[in-house]
Amino acid sequence: MSKPSPPRGSAPGGTTHFGFRDVLEADKASMVNEVFNSVAPKYDLMNDLMSLGIHRLWKDAVIDWLRPHPGMRIVDVGGGTGDMAFKFLACGGSHVQVIDINREMLAYGRDRAIDRGILDGIEWIRGDAENLPLDDMSVDAYTTAFCIRNVTHIDKALGEAKRVLKPGGRFLCLEFSEVTAPALRQLYDTYSFRLLPALGEQITGNRDAYQYLAESIRKFPNQTRFAELIKAAGLARVDFRNLTSGIAAIHSAWRI
Repeated sequence: MSKPSPPRGSAPGGTTHFGFRDVLEADKASMVNEVFNSVAPKYDLMNDLMSLGIHRLWKDAVIDWLRPHPGMRIVDVGGGTGDMAFKFLACGGSHVQVIDINREMLAYGRDRAIDRGILDGIEWIRGDAENLPLDDMSVDAYTTAFCIRNVTHIDKALGEAKRVLKPGGRFLCLEFSEVTAPALRQLYDTYSFRLLPALGEQITGNRDAYQYLAESIRKFPNQTRFAELIKAAGLARVDFRNLTSGIAAIHSAWRI
């Protein structure tokens, strides 16, 4: 039987969720940071193995929806390994600021960029999604992939997205979401809670990190609820597209 999913949302009294555990809000960021420190060198390999490479098609779908063009400047939040940034530049974008709270992920991304000869049009910045080190109304688009479910306060991260976007700027978020096909849901739960942690242990030596990642997906708001949170942050024209029967979804919105 698949592992049941506890109710989504934060616990009261200054606590929040870290996977299925309740932890102090003040502790969550460091706990998440430790997870990604431990898996950074194998992060992209694990993504390929976990999704059979489909995560690359999902990221392509984000960039296709964004439609990069010369002169476009974006921020990619939580994009330390560079995947989204490289795709944006390859498709005609001019400048990307990659912001990630995790030093190991940023270092890995910089090394990948150097190996690919990508030296111009990209900045690597350590920063927090809830307090971006950017000026108000300074970017044409805000992208994020598989990051926002790990922040402590989703509302603060969304508020920061609105703050840094120029009027007419675009918000695009790729995140794991709620599977819409009942037949696939049970298979996906079994994979997530049994096979994924075992694979993580074999490849990275850290079973707990991938147990957390599986649990964090179940705690994240589903497609409709996340759209409501985006609207509550003051962004407009909110829409989403399901990918692979809702295993992931892209949410789009605009600052007007």
